[in-house]
Amino acid sequence: MGGAVLMITITDRSRGEEFAAWYERQGAPLVLTALGQGTATTEVLDCLGLEATEKAVLFCVAPHWPRLVRRAAKELWLDVPGRGILMTVPVSSVGGAAAKEYLLHTEHEEAEEMTEKELTHELIVAITNQGYTDQVMDAARAAGATGGTSVHAKGTGTELARKFFGVSIAEEKEMVLILTRAEDRNAIMKAIMAKTGMRTAAQSLVFSLPVSDIAGLRQLENEE
Repeated sequence: MGGAVLMITITDRSRGEEFAAWYERQGAPLVLTALGQGTATTEVLDCLGLEATEKAVLFCVAPHWPRLVRRAAKELWLDVPGRGILMTVPVSSVGGAAAKEYLLHTEHEEAEEMTEKELTHELIVAITNQGYTDQVMDAARAAGATGGTSVHAKGTGTELARKFFGVSIAEEKEMVLILTRAEDRNAIMKAIMAKTGMRTAAQSLVFSLPVSDIAGLRQLENEE
């Protein structure tokens, strides 16, 4: 569906309410906040001026407004090291006319249609057993990743997993979110699967999503 995105914002947990309030002022109808944990090494944290703090991960389905991303970069100071990052992932459809109107209303400004452009970054999502985030990130860093954010989750479908993989699946999970350059995606995913895949104790499942807009990575990219 053209013109709809999932906006994902990651910042220190102490700023979560500030960021959520900013989205509300922009007219976003629904913002979900999850509690996460940073995974970057001490060297990267020092490079970016970050501290090893707990994170807030905000999710918001909204019209595709590149101007909103640029506004967030300016008003939330995302170009300042340590403030956070924002990315948008294209949404293909929304179920129901009422839900679509609620989530994607264009009262303040018109949504822009997605145009074909080269996607420079992707979001890698690794779903792993609780307690194995460090192993996932060690494998990812060895392949070029600089850091990530983990979110605790609870899994289902253990019987189906046993049918397909022949193994028992733990219910307590961690979702590890790794934003990376598109050209590094394959190497990072292969490394995670090789070191912490389904046949290991970590039992990691890995997939990636295209990222259409980004704010907050300037400092990281300047250092590489």
